[in-house]
Amino acid sequence: MKDFYQALLARDYRFDGKFFVAVKTTGVYCRPICPARPKRENVVFFPDAASAEAAGYRPCLRCRPECAPLSPAWWGKRAVVQRALKLIANNELNHNNEEEFAQRLGMSARHLRRLFKEEIGRTPKQISDANRLNFARRLIVETPVPIMTVARSAGFASLRRFNDAFKKRFERAPSQLRRARSKIKPTEGIELKLSFRPPYDWQSLIRFYQSHPIPGVERVADNSFERVFRIEGTIGFLRVQPVAGQPQLKLSVVTEDPRLLFEVVNRIRRMFDLDSDPMLIANSFARVPLLAKLVDRFPGLRVPGGWDPFETAVCSILGQVVSAEQRASLVSELVRGYGEEIFHPVTGEKAYLFPGPTVLATSDLSKLRTSVARKEAVRDFSRRVLSGAVSLSEAQDPMMFRKALLETKGLGPWSAEYISLRSIGDTDAFPRTDLILKRVLALHPDLDLEVIKPWRSYAAVYFWKEFAQKLSKQERKKRYGSVVRADEVAGRDARI
Repeated sequence: MKDFYQALLARDYRFDGKFFVAVKTTGVYCRPICPARPKRENVVFFPDAASAEAAGYRPCLRCRPECAPLSPAWWGKRAVVQRALKLIANNELNHNNEEEFAQRLGMSARHLRRLFKEEIGRTPKQISDANRLNFARRLIVETPVPIMTVARSAGFASLRRFNDAFKKRFERAPSQLRRARSKIKPTEGIELKLSFRPPYDWQSLIRFYQSHPIPGVERVADNSFERVFRIEGTIGFLRVQPVAGQPQLKLSVVTEDPRLLFEVVNRIRRMFDLDSDPMLIANSFARVPLLAKLVDRFPGLRVPGGWDPFETAVCSILGQVVSAEQRASLVSELVRGYGEEIFHPVTGEKAYLFPGPTVLATSDLSKLRTSVARKEAVRDFSRRVLSGAVSLSEAQDPMMFRKALLETKGLGPWSAEYISLRSIGDTDAFPRTDLILKRVLALHPDLDLEVIKPWRSYAAVYFWKEFAQKLSKQERKKRYGSVVRADEVAGRDARI
């Protein structure tokens, strides 16, 4: 508790979302970065926002706890609770009743509620409702979206029900918060700020997306990431860029249906790994001297995710055993040959949507200049996704996901681990058959990665960052030396 209070006094952004501070005298709870400075005797600490609200505290209007990155403590201990919370974060419970939702996890709704009560102190429905109201408050405070549209975005069919639930949760009507934030400037599209815990290596992440493009769909320009998308039949455009001097990214979204914003925000948080905890990972890496040095050298590296797990997996299949340039060329051929041609929502120029599994499962892929085996791997993977043999939900057991991938034609251990790392956010995936990682393990035979579980995906990212160019140069030098020696031998043979 003493350390928590010191972090509160320091307003250390590294602790944002890892605990919350409730003030007895005001009845509100805050993030540790809140400008308020309550006395030690007046505060009590909670590991998550749900615990603070269960104790009767309401969220602070100043620091807005709903904007904090997710905390590992919030996920509970049981794997089934963790998977359920990931589904709830994706708004899945709002699309199903509790019984159907629990059946997806292989249990009854009653048993799932009991697990949630034991782990978190709240039911799945209460967590889902709180998430939707939190997001609604963000839209009211940060955007000019009409309140009726905000209510629909939060899953409320009636404005009266939304107002009642909002006032009960925040003790203020939505219109009062909107008046309190009347300085919102109308801009092109809707802008939201997404918080993360520093340090955050934005440049390494944006360089990765620049070197792994999806031409016609995604673009990296002017220190920002852009892409077109389609969700539930609605086409939109988004841009992500850093906020100078703040541990935040700015997300700009252009869409005709603001109800999609909830899913867009969740996808971007996963894609840019915004809920990662660098301190937790650094503490785990401290047990391995090599990784401890790399964390000091490259603070804030993140695991690069993908916007859509299917397109990320297909691009990974096309990237097997080829250079980055060849991968980009193959992805471009796939998108332009089989993707849907659209008009860009902002510029009006020609753009593309990535082809879905229905298209790729039945196409001969003749426009793709690659091997027959790789084409069949793309087709078979698409067919297995359509049949349900491969699930792309991040709420599944990663071991079962990798096993399902290995049963797909043309996918080996590297593909299974790499797709698991990027498509479903598996923090413990480690593609040890990767060329660079194999060389790292050969250089450091005493390297013990078991002690850093479940963060081996981050170890892979750090090894790629440190050794990719270094070991590639050594290999090219070795090959060049072999070629020179072969030429010398050939020359002597010719003279003889």
